[in-house]
Amino acid sequence: RTPGEYAGGHLDGAQLVDFNAGEVQLAIPELDPNADYLVYCRSGNRSGQGMALMQQAGFTSVTNLGSLEDASAATGINIVQ
Repeated sequence: RTPGEYAGGHLDGAQLVDFNAGEVQLAIPELDPNADYLVYCRSGNRSGQGMALMQQAGFTSVTNLGSLEDASAATGINIVQ
C-alpha cells in the first residue's frame, strides 16, 4: 500500500512496504525467507506482484490476501486508521 492508502486504513499490526516506491525489492534481503507472509494492497494487483518477487527470491510461504477488505475478512484482523 502507499502511505496514503495505509493512513486511510490497514490491518491492525500491518507493516507498510510501498511497492510503488520500490520498498519491496529493498526489504526482501532483510526478511526471513522461511517466515510466513500475508500481503495485501488496494486491489490485490501490487500484492500479487510483490508476492511473485518474494517467491522468485526463495520465499516459501507468501499468501496474497487481495484487497484490504478481503484481507480483513480472511484473517479476522480489524482495519484501523
